[in-house]
Amino acid sequence: MNFAFSEEQDQLRDAVRKFMETKSPSTEVRRLMETTEGYDEAVWKQMAQELGLQSLHIPEAYGGQGFTFVELGIVLEEMGRVLLCAPYFSTVALAANAIMNAGTDEQKGALLPGIASGETVATMAFTEDNGRWDASGITMEARPDGDAYVLDGSKMFVLDGHTADLVVVAARQPGTSGEEGIGFFTVEGDADGLSRTALSTMDQTRKQARLELSGVRAQALGDPGSGWAALSKTLDQAAVCLANEMIGGAQKVLEMSVEYAKVRVQFGRPIGSFQAIKHKCADMLLEVESGKSAAYYASWAAAEDNEELPVVASLAKAYCSDAYFHAAAENIQIHGGIGFTWEHDAHLYFKRAKSSEILLGDATYHRELLAQRIGI
Repeated sequence: MNFAFSEEQDQLRDAVRKFMETKSPSTEVRRLMETTEGYDEAVWKQMAQELGLQSLHIPEAYGGQGFTFVELGIVLEEMGRVLLCAPYFSTVALAANAIMNAGTDEQKGALLPGIASGETVATMAFTEDNGRWDASGITMEARPDGDAYVLDGSKMFVLDGHTADLVVVAARQPGTSGEEGIGFFTVEGDADGLSRTALSTMDQTRKQARLELSGVRAQALGDPGSGWAALSKTLDQAAVCLANEMIGGAQKVLEMSVEYAKVRVQFGRPIGSFQAIKHKCADMLLEVESGKSAAYYASWAAAEDNEELPVVASLAKAYCSDAYFHAAAENIQIHGGIGFTWEHDAHLYFKRAKSSEILLGDATYHRELLAQRIGI
């Protein structure tokens, strides 16, 4: 593998960073946080039409550009730097990957072009009221009904679930347990029997919803009873994507801390000259750079569909979760009293760090998963 980004990849980063800094300043983030939808539809379309971000890693045969998880990781890292408010993670990192992993060629041809063009906002509904991310946490049943399936139950913490045009739902065949009988099912956002409620959460930069399904007719995505392998792979890929997004946020709060330490003067000298602040910044730098190594390696493993993916995905998610949360907390400490105020952006990154820490399973869960996967 190449341990350096190519010139083309650096150009992609530059283009995405310029776009994100223009379209997602903190004033815009704060505005969108207060809206029900949580994103700007015009910007969403620009992302698709001007930069092709939604189509980036979707194969060319299905309307995409055919890049890899390495390029996708670069994009998500830049989005994490600016706390972009958009249904990108739910649509691209979750739903699109689920469709590519589980769908038939015909289903991919029908569903992916809309995502690639930016016309379809999609998400994946996995977690239920139990809050678990393992196979046993899926209790919703999918009952066969002619050429379709009927879903009853609820899904919690569904990213952008209140606005998605398409929902990929994880459910199981009646009478099954554990990893047996699990499959993906597609549901239209306006389906009869589907009730969607936006949740009031700590981190409003990333909207979540509760979905109630009562007799909702759905179509199976691929084999309806043997989808755990596809679901597990999708969750690993999403963990890699999230690790890259988190490390982008961690890098940004490190820069905020260093910049403030240089200009904030106490006792006649910049606070960055005090040993305690120096040590905080040095520890943050070490963790952020180590996190980048983990996230980038995980992106390579996902791009190559390497057998190490399950291991490095959990490793990257666990480490980057801790690195981001620690950096965001230290950023507030370095800023002092102003860092606790609503007017300062430090608290926005802290909340995103906390919500990302829990999303897809916290660091403790992924360390346990990592131990299982390496046979400890």
